Amino acid sequence: QVQLVESGGGSVQAGGSLRLSCAAFGYTSSLYCMGWFRQAPGKEREGVAVIASDGSTSYADSVKGRFAISRDNAKNTLYLQMNSLKPEDTAMYYCAATARGVCGFGSSLYNYWGQGTQVTVSS
Repeated sequence: QVQLVESGGGSVQAGGSLRLSCAAFGYTSSLYCMGWFRQAPGKEREGVAVIASDGSTSYADSVKGRFAISRDNAKNTLYLQMNSLKPEDTAMYYCAATARGVCGFGSSLYNYWGQGTQVTVSS
């Protein structure tokens, strides 16, 4: 079993930056892919960025060039550096992880989820 705990959310003005963290506890050596998802009010959950155990990454088109995902396996922590934030980035951000040998933006791939951290970007 794995538990994920996010931190680092908050309120920022457009153009600002935030860094999200996700600490993983438990059987973390089993984790293959980790990622960040977000859900805005009235919208479906969407994938933002994912990273496999070999360090390969994928990003949603809407965040390419602005967000950077990374993981520190020694600290069992996942990060999301968010720069040039826009009001449309406002959402609840969730950390997700899976032990399955695949990595992608489908929510069903992930069997571990954090409780979420709110990001609010004002114009």
